[in-house]
Amino acid sequence: MPAPIHPPVHHESLANGLRLALRHAPGLKRCAAVLRVAAGSHDAPLPWPGLAHFLEHLLFLGTERFPASEGLMAYVQRQGGQLNAQTGERRTDFFFELPPQAFASGLERLGDMLAHPRLHPDEQLREREVLEAEYLAWSQDAAAQQHQALFDGLATDHPLRGFHAGNRDSLAVQHPDFQQALKDYYQRFYQTGQMTLSLVGPQPVDELQRLAQLLISPLRVGARQPQSPPRPLMSEAVSCYQQASEQQLNLLFACEGLPESSAEALDYLCTWLNCAKPGGLLAELRQRQWADNLKATALYHFAGQALLHVQFQLSATATAQPASIRSLFNDWLSFFGQQYTAPTLGEEYALLQQRKRQSGSALSLARLDIEPVQPLLPEPAVGALAAILHQLNPAPVDNPASTWQLPPPNPFLRSAEEPPAAGLIRGQTSAHRGLRTFAQDRTRGRRERSALQFSQALPETSGEGALCLRWRLASTPPANLQPVLARSLQGLIDDAGQAGVELSFSETGNQWLLKLLGRHEPMPAILEQALLCLSQPADAHWQATQSPPALIAIRQLLKALPEVCLGQVPGTTAAAAGPADLPAIWASAHWDGLAAGLPASTHSAVTRALSRAPGSADSEPTSPVAIAGQRLWSTVPSHSDEHALLLFCPTPSREVADEAAWRLLAQLSQTPFYQRLRVELQLGYAVFSGVRQIHGQTGLLFGVQSPGTPAAQLLGHIEAFIRQLPAQLASLDDATLAEQVQTLAGQLDSHTLPLPQAFELLWQGKLAHHPSDYLAQLQQAVLHLQRPALLDAAHYLEQAAGGWRCVSSDASPQGAWQTAGGSLPGL
Repeated sequence: MPAPIHPPVHHESLANGLRLALRHAPGLKRCAAVLRVAAGSHDAPLPWPGLAHFLEHLLFLGTERFPASEGLMAYVQRQGGQLNAQTGERRTDFFFELPPQAFASGLERLGDMLAHPRLHPDEQLREREVLEAEYLAWSQDAAAQQHQALFDGLATDHPLRGFHAGNRDSLAVQHPDFQQALKDYYQRFYQTGQMTLSLVGPQPVDELQRLAQLLISPLRVGARQPQSPPRPLMSEAVSCYQQASEQQLNLLFACEGLPESSAEALDYLCTWLNCAKPGGLLAELRQRQWADNLKATALYHFAGQALLHVQFQLSATATAQPASIRSLFNDWLSFFGQQYTAPTLGEEYALLQQRKRQSGSALSLARLDIEPVQPLLPEPAVGALAAILHQLNPAPVDNPASTWQLPPPNPFLRSAEEPPAAGLIRGQTSAHRGLRTFAQDRTRGRRERSALQFSQALPETSGEGALCLRWRLASTPPANLQPVLARSLQGLIDDAGQAGVELSFSETGNQWLLKLLGRHEPMPAILEQALLCLSQPADAHWQATQSPPALIAIRQLLKALPEVCLGQVPGTTAAAAGPADLPAIWASAHWDGLAAGLPASTHSAVTRALSRAPGSADSEPTSPVAIAGQRLWSTVPSHSDEHALLLFCPTPSREVADEAAWRLLAQLSQTPFYQRLRVELQLGYAVFSGVRQIHGQTGLLFGVQSPGTPAAQLLGHIEAFIRQLPAQLASLDDATLAEQVQTLAGQLDSHTLPLPQAFELLWQGKLAHHPSDYLAQLQQAVLHLQRPALLDAAHYLEQAAGGWRCVSSDASPQGAWQTAGGSLPGL
């Protein structure tokens, strides 16, 4: 097997019982922390279901030192980072990612909120209403209900069968016994002996150790508390069960008494079960048109127990009975049981794990390091895998119709030889004369009109790059085409992801978007294969599939918003297309694109790959749809009874100065908006605001989902918040305003922005017709912002100078709102 990855993670057990994992990753532009408490929903007292989840929420409500407006959530949002928490069955995780200069203050806030929660009764009552809203949304979410139903075959007394989210009925906040149970749970588990901390960043290990103390110092010292052993997963001798519907077949396997390293063994097994390569289970299922997808995952793993879930997404034309699929699955398992120690599998798995750690973000690495799964499969895991396979009890078919094979190696995981030096336009066809690099173009005007721009705004030495291609079609394509093309790409998406390149293909109205983000070395080869898949999807990919599960209301709106902003409202869906229709659709398409972070040595390879691009290169710019002064309303019917609303408020112009003011407005209003609508008014659990760029148009986006407040009232609350913004801004002292300006400017520094965020800004800048130094211009515009310009921006926002777009699950209210071309169909 390959040698272990360097530099290794530094593991340490401190004298206070806390376990520490530190990773020095010099190439990262962000730092991340994951704090795990070894206690979760199954450790909460039985009379109070949801207590553990409730406590997780309460910890974010502020402390005496850092009230909510200065707490971790508000701080991370202001710094342009990301943050979340998750209560699992036997653990609770708190995690965030920040720029290096802000990391210390984030760690201080996390330590303080864990060590000094206020737990005020009135705050508890308000937060209980948030959990009640979450519960109502969860109870109407088809995907959530399907997931919960997976546990129905388990023993009735196993906690996986129970309710642990918490709601108004289960959280008796005003009962003295509940308050005592809450304090007892906190005192028992929220101490150092029960905690593991993982830090990742570009800092050396000794600096990360020093930073860790900022979080650890205020924590209460305690000893490791045993977690109660689980009851048997199954009450009878059988250890597996299945659930079948027209769309899915779910196989569930309960494993007991597993040895150490079973986490690695389960990950290893699921890796090869999920593999779509020729000779594997999924490839055979697709060949027989029995299933379109397969997903194997461990739903639960604790104290030697595991629940393995294998989900088959059945083809719309599937004729096989569940027993036939189960038989095929068992036959593959029997084959794998004889081959899992093959050196080629171990080497490929090690390369997969290595690339995952080479290309991961700070947060993904911190989450990897806190898990027990190691990059190499250790010897104990081989024995654990044997035990798991024994309990799965695979039975080979007497006369198998399939010849199983080990998966071929992923070619993108191995370094390719550099192509010979060639002119940058070598391999170009007449359809691609728009291709140029900035170095070749002699004037900015010519450079900006290239169909594919090779931007120099991002460094070429990081090992990462990005490329985006956009096709504009003559009309909105038939609804079945994007799923066909996505299925054609799926195997390549899997291989690219394993190699550290995120490949995606999406549709908005009459536009298709192909995007590659990650390690630049395999990118030209992946691009070439992607264009081939899009141009010539195999016949099997044209088979109809089941519709995706319904989304919750607010996600339906977020999915619809980009199409609405194009000014396109879909009407009657065109007839489904077939293989014979695709060439003509591609022939009508015009493409343009942007690449950044790619070294000059890859430009010729990208150019050669683009000789396969369908459609015609087009350097003519397109303009965002302007709605200055208008108030447009689009309705997206929801599958749930809840009310949801998005309000998108574009800038008055495409000037960089306006965008700078809008971004500062968003930063200053994000926390007060959340505080007002979620905490004070308790309108719902989904409340957010911030800057959003859509098709080159920058705007403020406000979003709310509420179980009981109609959209017209939600809009009224948002309008009231916008009206008070000038007074809020006027009350800011000069020092605070200057600090906020510096913070925002730091978030826009191309040298510290992570690749996905930096490239998205560049792409949106291209769509808005900004020059190639757009990022630098935007940062300077922020630094030059003064209070009068900010107040003017707040007034322009209130007056809808750039227009307002409202997308809602409800119909338009009477008054100033104009229906935007009718209602959208439910998504």
